[in-house]
Amino acid sequence: MGPMVSAERLLAFAAMSFLLIVIPGPSVLFVIGRALAQGRRAALTTVVGNTLGACVLVVAVALGVGSVVERSVLVFTLLKLAGAAYLVYLGVRTWRRRRSPQTAFTGDRAAQDSLRRTLWEGFAVGVANPKTIVFFAAVLPQFVDRSQGHVVVQMLVLGLVFNVIAVASDSLWGLLAATGRDWFARSPRRLSLVGGAGGLTMIGLGVTVAATGRKD
Repeated sequence: MGPMVSAERLLAFAAMSFLLIVIPGPSVLFVIGRALAQGRRAALTTVVGNTLGACVLVVAVALGVGSVVERSVLVFTLLKLAGAAYLVYLGVRTWRRRRSPQTAFTGDRAAQDSLRRTLWEGFAVGVANPKTIVFFAAVLPQFVDRSQGHVVVQMLVLGLVFNVIAVASDSLWGLLAATGRDWFARSPRRLSLVGGAGGLTMIGLGVTVAATGRKD
């Protein structure tokens, strides 16, 4: 018999995860920014990247690395500032390219490189998301029943639940934002404006991440 997480714990964790996820945080706002700047496929690719980053965080917490990050003011702050700086960099780059935004991926070599870059950027934002780091390090372990053993596996199962909910929610946000962008795409001027809005969203998000969530 494999290790089992009780239905009560699973439902309680799913409910708490849902409450955290539906409130837009760094990952969601980054997906929206990407949807506005580059469209539906870029937004969904970003969701995949964010999820892969969150999976890395789950594994880190399960192996005990997450608690070190959560408890260390220096490590947490450095990781947070690195993520914030990266967001600002991406936002500035998107703003500068707003007059020639990427509207589609066509399947050629350049498009595939762009898709891989979008995936990587989503991953980087997901793995450096301070909101998710704190949740996994401080909240997830509380739902593990240590008397049942196989603690690492229980954490991985709970992390999977979180990521399934996150994929559904983030994808919905991205699709909604991309749908609005489709209207703007009918006019080069409007598309430039919405691409610039996506860049500004990323810059504002980076500044917000850097200025909030400081540990005492």
